[in-house]
Amino acid sequence: MGSTQQQLQEPWILENGGNNIKGLSRELRHGRTAHNMSSSSLRKKSSLTLVQKIPFGWLRKFVANFQEVILGTKLSILFIAVPLAIFAELYGLGRPWIFLFSLIGLTPLAERVSFLTEQIAYYTGPTVGGLLNATCGNVTELIIAIFALTSGQVAVVKYSLLGSILSNLLLVLGTSLLCGGIKNINVEQKYDRRQADVNSLMLLLALLCHLLPLLFRYTGAPIADTDASALHLSRAASIIMLLAYFAYLVFQLFTHRQLFEAEEAEGGENDSEEEAEIGLWSGVAWLIVMTLIIALLSEYVVGTIEAASDSWGLSVSFLSIILLPIVGNAAEHAGAIIFAFKNKLDISLGVALGSSTQIALFAVPVCVIVAWIADIQMDLNFKILETDHAGGTNMNLKSPTGAVLSAQ
Repeated sequence: MGSTQQQLQEPWILENGGNNIKGLSRELRHGRTAHNMSSSSLRKKSSLTLVQKIPFGWLRKFVANFQEVILGTKLSILFIAVPLAIFAELYGLGRPWIFLFSLIGLTPLAERVSFLTEQIAYYTGPTVGGLLNATCGNVTELIIAIFALTSGQVAVVKYSLLGSILSNLLLVLGTSLLCGGIKNINVEQKYDRRQADVNSLMLLLALLCHLLPLLFRYTGAPIADTDASALHLSRAASIIMLLAYFAYLVFQLFTHRQLFEAEEAEGGENDSEEEAEIGLWSGVAWLIVMTLIIALLSEYVVGTIEAASDSWGLSVSFLSIILLPIVGNAAEHAGAIIFAFKNKLDISLGVALGSSTQIALFAVPVCVIVAWIADIQMDLNFKILETDHAGGTNMNLKSPTGAVLSAQ
């Protein structure tokens, strides 16, 4: 009877699939997000039998943490690319090799950052854990963008951020829905419509803020005036987007947390089944180390992307839009597809839409404001799909009146 009354009082559970929501909410009470859960599909349990035989306590603890952090993922073999990238940089090997090793090394590092934020969230609670996940969710893209800004490569910043949004919305979401639909072809797939609605509305806000500076180009005013106006409007829009993003965090983590958390699952399932695998301060220390390594490899990527472009015969725009986002979030993307196979669309949608929302409303405005502070002119006019940027050439066409049209 109580279950029937609960369903009548909360009809959205029936509409959106109550089981999936309950499964998701149990994770969120530990501060875990869809990003964490998508990456968890690539983790593996480590045996501590041999570690317990180490006589020294401090050494035993370090080896146990090392085994959990470094070897506790199916991508651990890719960590070898990190010392290879450093070796290639120190001994002056080919810069394309530095770019390649750095990209490969960023893949397990991004997954491990997700793991460490999850471990810290076990001690800090869901609110602080959620804020930590919101900050570190796309730390790789943000660090690469900041290094590109400091080196004056504004185009690379725009390429990589736009590529991350497109890869999440088109590649990850499309592949997840396709694979999940094929695998569960005779099963009705359900998801929490409210979370999808919130993320879609936030993306719509980001789209409007990005469109306004772009429209200045078509006002017919002199280019110098439109560029200055677009720059000022971009900075104002960035502040608005950051305020909207922080309001979204307050909405999700404080004022309306109940909308993102369902009732506890009935039966023998409880939150005590899962425990932290490493200590709080060990998790913080490892998170700092991982972030510093990501910063180092990001600096290598930014410094060698042009050399890799020349050597491989691929444009910088292709490497930034296609390669950087896919490789940097490969673990997260693979996890989203795996959960779609398991008919857990809440997690897949949370990865694709949530990551896109975070980049559009947080990473992009932060880069604009950082560029503003550093006196670098970066606006929200993403002129990425132009012929001269994509192909490195300028294509002239003739209109029916005989006038020459130039792709700017």
